[in-house]
Order: sequence, then structure tokens, then C-alpha cells
Amino acid sequence: MVRELLVIACSQALPMAQVRSVGTCRAALASCRNQPPDLVILDLVLPDGDGLDLLPDLLALAPTAKVIALSSHIDEFTVHRALKSRVQGILDKNEQSVRTLGEAITTVLEGRNYFSSLVQRLKTSARNDPVAFDKILSAREQEVLRSIGEGLTNEQIAQRLAISMSTAKHHRLSIMAKLDIHSTPQLIHYAIEKGFTRVSEGPVRPPR
Repeated sequence: MVRELLVIACSQALPMAQVRSVGTCRAALASCRNQPPDLVILDLVLPDGDGLDLLPDLLALAPTAKVIALSSHIDEFTVHRALKSRVQGILDKNEQSVRTLGEAITTVLEGRNYFSSLVQRLKTSARNDPVAFDKILSAREQEVLRSIGEGLTNEQIAQRLAISMSTAKHHRLSIMAKLDIHSTPQLIHYAIEKGFTRVSEGPVRPPR
């Protein structure tokens, strides 16, 4: 239903455009391989994967495409990851109406960025926070924190990220020290609160 509404919104915003709709990472890659798009409306939570993890492969097939990310999970970590990727727009499905998508499409195709009000608030908050996770945790530590949030042991984290168990343990202790957190349950709570882990979903696939 949501995809059908998005197709209608895209068709109204760009009457002359060919609009295609797919529902999985696999289908998205096949569609881009067959005919590279000029604009991608990308849901960040897909049945077979994470939209931001998929994005590098999509852009390899459609290097000039503009990207607008959609998510019902707009949190600090999601915004951080989206802004680091090649995304020109971010919309919150809980706040924005379908009509807003037309404005976002027009803005992005004109070469400007379009971020929802919540995204802008989170950007400002992170910028003003001296201990924001993106300022004190390395990229690898952020990957480890995603796994810790799922309750994985050091051994499981080591297997997932292809590192030694001692390295996984070192990262865990370093994260706890930097965040001034003193127990694994508190660390898991932090990971969920900031959006590293979503309790309603299955295991998060590690970034490639």
C-alpha cells in the first residue's frame, strides 16, 4: 500500500517520468542493473536488508542517481549514517505526508538537500553535543556497538566482523570507557536509545 502511494506521489511530481517500484534489496539491484534510475526513493528498512547497506551497490549501478531516504525510524544513528552516505534527502514516514514527497523530489532534483524537521533537529543536537557518539567513537567502534546492542558476545562479534576475540573485547571496553558506561545492559540500552539497534527487528547486518 505504501509503495503504491509513493508511486502515485512520484507520478504526480514528475508526470513525464517512468516510475518503477520494487520491494526488496535484490529486486532493487536487478531493476537498477536493467535500467539505471535518475532518482531513488529508498526505504531504509527492507525485508531482506538495510537500505543504507544496499546504497553503495545501488550507486555502483546508477552513479548519477539522486537518493531520498525514507524511514519510520529517524534516530541519531540513522541520521548519522544517512548523512555520511550519498543521500540528498531524508524523510520521516511518521511525520511527513505523501504530498511532502513531491516537494522533496523537486528540491533534490534541483541539486539541493531536503531534510525533514526531525532530521534537522537531530543534526543540530549532535553538532552541539561534545560527547555525541560520532565525535568520540571510531567507525569500527560504532559497528561493534551495533552488535553489542543485539546482545552478541565478544566471540560472536569477532566472527561477524572478522576480527579476533581479544580485539572485540578491547573495542567493547573502549566504547564503555568513552561513553562512561559501566555495564553491558546499560550499553545495550544506549545502543537501542540512539538507534544502533532496533528491538522490533531481526539482527542487523554488518556494514560492508
